Amino acid sequence: MRKALLTAGQPAADKAWRSYYGLIIVLLLLSSSCQRKLNQRNGRYYSARDMVRLKRGERVARPSGGRSTTVKTKSRAATPSGSTTTKTVVKRPARVGNATGTLASVIENARAYQGTPYLFGGTTRLGMDCSALLQLSFADAGVTIPRSSNEQAAWGDPVKPTELKPGDFLFFGASPGSQVITHVGMVTVVDNEGVEFIHASTSLGVIENSFEADYYLSRFIRAVRPRL
Repeated sequence: MRKALLTAGQPAADKAWRSYYGLIIVLLLLSSSCQRKLNQRNGRYYSARDMVRLKRGERVARPSGGRSTTVKTKSRAATPSGSTTTKTVVKRPARVGNATGTLASVIENARAYQGTPYLFGGTTRLGMDCSALLQLSFADAGVTIPRSSNEQAAWGDPVKPTELKPGDFLFFGASPGSQVITHVGMVTVVDNEGVEFIHASTSLGVIENSFEADYYLSRFIRAVRPRL
């Protein structure tokens, strides 16, 4: 009798487990979708810096498809009479380099993959590695580039870190001081605040980071400018 009851209850238990796993998959997909939209507002992409400015209530004006060119902040100052006045300060970042044409499209393509999880050897939105991100971003713009990071390091001309421009490739080692290339990213922003690059991080997936962070500077090997 007990065996019969257990057998009868098994389909219900299997159904419950299938529903549970289905819910987990849906939540993971929603999470990935949300991550890709973290830096999107009103259909526009904003860098990590600009998102901080927006949260502070500062105005970030953007040209079509480009970086912010004007940042307006307001400050209040007291006058001798006791009243306050509002002063608007306009900061204009000094652009060292501005991607145009194909490279501009490639950068936007790469940003469209933001939030995609890291997967060694992966080449789809379900998961990709660092060199696949670059290969797919160029392919979406109609340009074929090598698959591996070592091959990509030879697909371009060497460039000094002080002369970086959006679209340049950055190559890194697995540990500080290493000269063995294990990681690659692409410069997206160069202005008076520093350099940002996009890459497929093993822990966070496709994300944009500051090149000046100690972690990346200590592992940096070289940079190249793609031959287009």
